[in-house]
Amino acid sequence: MERLVIFDLDGTLLNTIADLANAANHTLAELGLPQHTLSEYTLMVGNGMRKLIMRALPDEKAADDAFVDSTLAAFLRYYADHIDLHTKPYPGIPELIRTLSAQGYRLAVASNKIQAGAEKLIQEFFPDIDFVAVMGNSPQYPLKPDAALVEYIMDKAATDRAHTIMVGDSGTDIQTARNAGIPVIAVSWGFRPRYELTAADFVADDTSQVIARISAGNGCEIKPE
Repeated sequence: MERLVIFDLDGTLLNTIADLANAANHTLAELGLPQHTLSEYTLMVGNGMRKLIMRALPDEKAADDAFVDSTLAAFLRYYADHIDLHTKPYPGIPELIRTLSAQGYRLAVASNKIQAGAEKLIQEFFPDIDFVAVMGNSPQYPLKPDAALVEYIMDKAATDRAHTIMVGDSGTDIQTARNAGIPVIAVSWGFRPRYELTAADFVADDTSQVIARISAGNGCEIKPE
């Protein structure tokens, strides 16, 4: 049975917040609406792009579905062309990915980012890694914390729950893992405050702790062959 590690993308593998914030603020500025700080955006992301836009808009605008739709479309057009100006892997992430791959783990991504964006960033920053799946937001599957993306990835990898673990940076990722019936490691270097991560099986402060927990356990191990 293949051993599988499913990663969240934004806030876990890649620090994408500056490009998300810049795209959102550019869109808001064009509409003559108030903009937000980088730190404010860290609390708006994680539940898909539409939810990000709704949180960034004034309440009366966020309640107007047609206005949200048009704002989201403008945001996505700009973000698609400016998705990687400031985005980069977190310290130690390239080494973490290469180490797990060399040790025989199958790797995958389950993200609420738009599908094309997730694929573009993974190809740009990890071109030499054979991910079993890179899954983002698409019409075929509901957003996390629904377990559909995780279950699809496990099926594609021919892996069961006993051989799968999730790694993410938010309560959304933790709940996704719980819904899928798999253990979860939360990473503290991402977008969300540490108190949001306490329900994880383990909170890692650096990538070496992720490798150690995946390999050794304390309730988070992937069972051996």
